[in-house]
Amino acid sequence: MSGTGLTVEPPVSTTKPNRISLPGTNFHRVRKIIHLICFAIFVALPMSNVMRFDIPRQRFYFFGAELWINEFGIIFLSMMFLLFVVAAMAMIYGRFYCSYLCPQMIFSEASLDLQDWIRRRVNKKMIGLSPMVRSVIAATAFYTLLLIASVFLAFVFIAYFVEPRDLFHRLMSFDIRTAGGIAGATTTILTLLDFAFVRLKFCTTVCPYGYLQGILADDNTLLVHYRDHANSCIKCDKCVRICPMGIDIRNGPHQIECTHCAECVDACSTVLGKLGRPTLIEYAWGATESKEAQQPSWYQRIGLRDYKRLVLLMVMLLYASGLYVAVAMRQPVLVRLSADRSTLYKEEAGGRVSNHFRLDVSNRGHVTSAVTVAIDGLPTGVIEGLGDLSGIAPGSTVHREFDVKVDPAKVTAGVNHISFVTMITPGNNKQEFPMTFITPMESSTGTAK
Repeated sequence: MSGTGLTVEPPVSTTKPNRISLPGTNFHRVRKIIHLICFAIFVALPMSNVMRFDIPRQRFYFFGAELWINEFGIIFLSMMFLLFVVAAMAMIYGRFYCSYLCPQMIFSEASLDLQDWIRRRVNKKMIGLSPMVRSVIAATAFYTLLLIASVFLAFVFIAYFVEPRDLFHRLMSFDIRTAGGIAGATTTILTLLDFAFVRLKFCTTVCPYGYLQGILADDNTLLVHYRDHANSCIKCDKCVRICPMGIDIRNGPHQIECTHCAECVDACSTVLGKLGRPTLIEYAWGATESKEAQQPSWYQRIGLRDYKRLVLLMVMLLYASGLYVAVAMRQPVLVRLSADRSTLYKEEAGGRVSNHFRLDVSNRGHVTSAVTVAIDGLPTGVIEGLGDLSGIAPGSTVHREFDVKVDPAKVTAGVNHISFVTMITPGNNKQEFPMTFITPMESSTGTAK
């Protein structure tokens, strides 16, 4: 009160201000979902013949088409298209492939997670045993499961080059004598050693993609970047502890070990988000991109940020279009017909003249086909020795040699221009092959010899 010389202080509020918490990123969960999808695709591709080489049968399966090795044009377009896809991925999205799509990264992280899970379960369930015994049990369980997984992964990998059912029979008979069995056993051993000891070290010692990306990257390539202009870092070092490659992203975005997995982004956004601060680590298009930049357009947000990338996209579309047209125009049944001119003609005992021809029919489709052959431009010509062409099985090639015989008095002496007309069923595809039929030249009396 003022009369006593005392002042009354206002009561102090004990209510704390509400803490602002920013939402954290969750790239880790997104990566694991993509890893599962990639694993499913890896297993499904060779089993469904979507994309694989069949070395014993010399076939290349590409999205439902059974391409033969001699169809070099289509295979060349396929390889060139995939080459430009790899280059575009490295130039535009940096190490995105490494952290999200690479089988080495997927299985290496799965191996590390499995080993950590087994160790924690053994330590929790067998707490009464000594640490050494628990360590031995955990190691035995881990390597046993890893061996089983290595056999499975090796089987899937070799199935890209050997028909899966044939490979399964080789596996069940423990075949280590044929090329397929030896390749499977070797791949199993390499897979086991890789995911038991090498793991993520492969990315920094053997894999060339990281070095390729370093060559193709520029100021508009996607990367994980640390920016702290206001010195807001609280030095918690969680970004360092959680990094699977064991690096400090604060030392720069262009470290060869960095696979741009964004685990550090999740760590920083989670810690600083609890303090109401934005993350200091994030994905950025180039090391010089500014947070204050104006809102980019949709094509810039997907990586098309300069003319170089647009040109690369156009080249990819060009190869993709060429590949589509080549596959669409491809005939399931290939018919090749040629004349044997080692002997121009033969004069038969009955007075007829014959020419010799060769026919090759390759059924590159999935159903049994039939081929019929007729002659156009040689009314009295007769085909002999061709045989039955009504049951050509898928994947088979039929070679025939036949003769066309005619009465020389009913054709022009010398060279006659004719055509062979083939009809392929099912589909009723008609093909025409221009040829020549040769008879003896006229004698001095004007009659054919």
